[in-house]
Amino acid sequence: MARFPILARSILRIVPRVIFGFPQTYPPDAVERELPDVAAARAFAGARIDPLEAVLAQRRCLIAPVGTDARTQAFLDRCDDVIRIAYARLARRHGSWGDDFHAYHNEEHILDILGDRIDRLIAARGAAVLGLRDWCALGVFAATHDLRQREAPCYAAGVGANERASLEETFRLLEAAGFSRSADGDLYHALDLMIDGSTFDARPSANGDPFNAAELVQSGGALAAKLAAKLDKHRPGWRGEPLLVHAHELALVAADIDTANVAEPFARFAASAVNLCSEREMLCGRSLDSGDSAQPVFGFLTDGQDRFFFDLHRFNSELGREAFQQAKADNAEPLKSLVMGVRARIAVRGRPATGQQVLEAYRDTLAGIV
Repeated sequence: MARFPILARSILRIVPRVIFGFPQTYPPDAVERELPDVAAARAFAGARIDPLEAVLAQRRCLIAPVGTDARTQAFLDRCDDVIRIAYARLARRHGSWGDDFHAYHNEEHILDILGDRIDRLIAARGAAVLGLRDWCALGVFAATHDLRQREAPCYAAGVGANERASLEETFRLLEAAGFSRSADGDLYHALDLMIDGSTFDARPSANGDPFNAAELVQSGGALAAKLAAKLDKHRPGWRGEPLLVHAHELALVAADIDTANVAEPFARFAASAVNLCSEREMLCGRSLDSGDSAQPVFGFLTDGQDRFFFDLHRFNSELGREAFQQAKADNAEPLKSLVMGVRARIAVRGRPATGQQVLEAYRDTLAGIV
């Protein structure tokens, strides 16, 4: 993968707009009003923000070879403040600092992407494979793409309501941090396509209920793979716009780091499946201790994992494939063993009465593999 071209300042001053033309419909919520700026985020977080600070410091060290002058250093500082605010807001909304805990989409997901997964991109080709502004854009994406998780389903051009709401909030964060749609058009365009592309199959189900992986145990995967076709339809001529071409390239990389749990050390990958399954059951209103969760949990952790890993998931960028493909391949045989082992264990133990019993069988099987 060649280094992305450095865009001329005259190009960067093109004023961007929301690429797919969605109306602005998601105003600030109570958490956004509670944590409006970095001072409020720091005050609310206290020492709980230390893990993020460690990751930000490590990232600065890794991208230092790209080189910075005073202007780009200020850009980096402002991006890090956006990340701090977003981290505090997600932890407050759906993480360990609030009362609506989501087992997967919480502040730890930010740390996973911002830390190890971006580090692995850098390790694959070196920091110079992207420009500093690109690394900053990926960092802001890591912190902001899942900011909103409770929006009513609304499907438009393949983009989900949570993603549209998260993007609107991200743009407000950028503007509050002093970014300009004219001077920083590359950042706005990149985040627009990155967050849109992170939609994980927003299709409504046949009966009109919101699509839910725990219910249907299937998915079309991240929208990023279809972004070029979506742009051809909704923004004809985009291939002649350098900002959009560059943003599309970054959106593919962003989708790869978002879904690179498949390339984590196997125990971590398996744990992420449990977290996502638990979150989906919670969103469906099913207790893991109830009988109606047994079959959805079993399906998610067996057929669903198998289908996603082997049939649906693909890395979309050359850089993503180089950084993660081999580690994903290394997980293929352990995953087959885990899925077969869970099925065999359930067959011996008998039909599970609850989702929790399925999770116990899953964890017992995993312990014999790792």
